[in-house]
Parts: sequence; structure tokens; C-alpha cells
Amino acid sequence: MVNELGPPEIMKLQDLPAPSAGPGEIRVRVRAAGLNFPDILMIAGKYQFRPDPPFVPGMEGAGEVVETGEGVDAFAPGDRVIIHARNGLYAEEAVVPAEWAVPLPGNWDFAEGAAFWSAYNTAYVGLISRGRLKAGEWVLVHGAAGGVGLAAVELAAALGSRVIAVVGSDAKAEAVRAKGAEVVVDHRSENFRDRVQEITRGAGADVVYDPVGGDVLFQSLRCIAWGGRFLVIGFAGGAIPEVPANYALLKSCSVIGVRAGEYGRRDPAAGRAIIAHMLELAGAGRINPHVHARLPLAEAAGALALLSRREVIGKVVLTT
Repeated sequence: MVNELGPPEIMKLQDLPAPSAGPGEIRVRVRAAGLNFPDILMIAGKYQFRPDPPFVPGMEGAGEVVETGEGVDAFAPGDRVIIHARNGLYAEEAVVPAEWAVPLPGNWDFAEGAAFWSAYNTAYVGLISRGRLKAGEWVLVHGAAGGVGLAAVELAAALGSRVIAVVGSDAKAEAVRAKGAEVVVDHRSENFRDRVQEITRGAGADVVYDPVGGDVLFQSLRCIAWGGRFLVIGFAGGAIPEVPANYALLKSCSVIGVRAGEYGRRDPAAGRAIIAHMLELAGAGRINPHVHARLPLAEAAGALALLSRREVIGKVVLTT
């Protein structure tokens, strides 16, 4: 529970009254909750969605339905589901609208389900819905071993694109290769701009997927292809850059903002179609969330600290 805004350490584990499902809602016994960088920003009051304290963080999870509200016929008690929300899922139980839930794939456990929604939805909306990535195109993925980065690597590779993944450790390099990256660039020892130009024979990357921000934007626009698409995913590096309009002019490229959650809220039918397609890929074994660590709910603050220090490959999940 967040009773005041600040760093993750201000959260407290509290007993709250059990929620009840209203019309169109389901109550879920949360078995696992996924952690995301926006959770840290929300707890600090720095995210675009700013709930007033007190509130419970947590945007995604997985568990079992224990109650259905009036009018709900898509689920029944005992069903294993993946759920998402704007907050409230760092909890043992949560109530969400039934349309914010999907069946948990039979080949996934609860932790994998809790690591799915935010990362893969962001990757899909960015790469496909907004970036129009095509099979055979080169996509440059920054922060490629993080939650949204690793999902982008895997999804792009599954759809037939050629991935250049930028990472900062040997372990992260191994992880992105396992997810389908064709080329791995270690930013500790290599200049990604030069490597992209070398790999693409001067043509540049067709799509750039950037959850990092800062100087990454400027260097990426120097190695983007003519008519390329630069996807603004987030600013995990901390610095929010200003886009140099002359770069966009010279390359005739597009700089495209990606708000995956808002995309589905504004167009629910498109959002449902995206999730359905990804669940098809999951059922076929073509995408599978990577869970870096499974930690108890009481260690939420320490788990978020792992994200802040960029020590995570894929996702960290809280278990109840």
C-alpha cells in the first residue's frame, strides 16, 4: 500500500477488506503480480496516471477467479486468468472488469502470465500497430534485455524481422540471442550507431524501438533508414530528450509515440485483437515471457530496486 508518495521503500504491507465483484467484474485470487518501471514512477507521483494515496500499485497479474459479478459469463470461479489494471494488483485479491482478463495459456504458470501483458502489449502496439514493422526489416532494440525490450526482440523475431539488440552485459547478450536477436551490440565496448551502419551496409535500421531515451535518441536518428520509424517507448535512462527536427527532415523519418495501455483503452476492439493474436503466438510456443526472479509480495520494494539498478533480464514477479 502506498500511503504517501516517494521511493518504493515507503510502501507498507497492510491488511485490507476483501473486495467484492460488482456487475461486469471478476474477483481474482492473485497468484503473481508483474513489476514494471511505471510502478516506480507512479509510487513517486511522476507517472502520467497519478492516483492519490492511499493506493495499491501493480498493473498486471495472474491468478484464479474466485467470484464473478452480475452479467459475467466469460469466466467462472476456478478459471486461471491473466489480468491487467491501472493499479491495484500488488495484492492477494483484486477486482477488475471482466474485459481486462484473458485465459492463462495452458503452457504457462502464473508467474509467466503475470510477466506477459504490459511488456508484450507495449512491444506489439509499438512494433506492429504504430511502427508497421514488416518481415525482413531491420529493427534496432535498445534496452533489449529489459521487460519491454526482451518482449520486442522475441516478438519481432517471431514475426520474421531482423533484430539488432543493444545490451550491457554478457548475460543480457545471451538472453537476447536466445529470444531471436540476429545481431547483439554491447554498448560497453561498441558504438551501436557504427555497428548498425556496418550491419545494414549503410541503409540504417528501418525501425528503432527505444525505451531508454537520452542520447540514445540522437545517435539512433543518425543511423535510422530513409523513411524509418523511431518509436518512443519510454525514458528508463532518466533523461527526456528533445527531438531535433532537422534529423527527421534529412531522413524523412517518423518519430512515433507509443502509449500501449491508452491505445487499448481508446480502441478496445483493437486492443482485444492484439491480445488474441499474442495468445495465439503463445499457444504455438513462439513467445514466452522470461521471468528473472520470483519474490514474495512482502519484498516488493527490494524487487523494484532491482529494476532501478537495471539488473533484471525480462521481468520480476511478486508471488503471494
